[in-house]
Amino acid sequence: MTILKLDDIRFAYPGYAPVLEGASLQLEAGQRLSITGPNGAGKSTLFRIALGLQTPDAGTVTAFGQERRVEADFHEVRRRIGLVFQDPDDQLFCPTVAEDIAFGPLNLGRSKAEALATVEKVLTDLQLLHLRDRITHKLSGGEKRLVTLATVLAMEPEALLLDEPTNALDTKNEARLLEILSGLPQAILLVSHNPAFRAALAPDTVELRDGRLL
Repeated sequence: MTILKLDDIRFAYPGYAPVLEGASLQLEAGQRLSITGPNGAGKSTLFRIALGLQTPDAGTVTAFGQERRVEADFHEVRRRIGLVFQDPDDQLFCPTVAEDIAFGPLNLGRSKAEALATVEKVLTDLQLLHLRDRITHKLSGGEKRLVTLATVLAMEPEALLLDEPTNALDTKNEARLLEILSGLPQAILLVSHNPAFRAALAPDTVELRDGRLL
């Protein structure tokens, strides 16, 4: 099954040269794919367009076999495709780790008991149960990164978009993250400046250059 298909995506920020000039991409179920390219090439922009957080100037976004155009079309997409932002502070906003992880399942209409069971399961799977009652903004950069992943996995997505997931991670946490991600069943679209991490997790690579994917 094709999870995500971007066709001839074009995008420019107002007053700037185009970032994307006909970028096309396809992600299949279970596939692991890296996007490389210099800073400012438009990799994060592409992720945001894929989830309807930004609107392309031209081109089409198709997710799970349906073309997605307006905000309402993307609600389902954001439930089924999880985005791990480059900066964990953009994603974590509840007082404690448990509340942050429960937020997604509660939003999907799960009961409080179901949401708490999901919190326990996800934290246990990631070996992060010791962080459950910690104050989110007092966590280290590495801990925040792993908790961010936990908040996304609690939604049980079918694919993950990872934007520089090793940022601010020391060697130990990076190895831990790689171990966790390698064991997941989800399709993964990865943006990372870390060649060893890319090679280990998502060796198939496309390059974003001059607004296109090569």
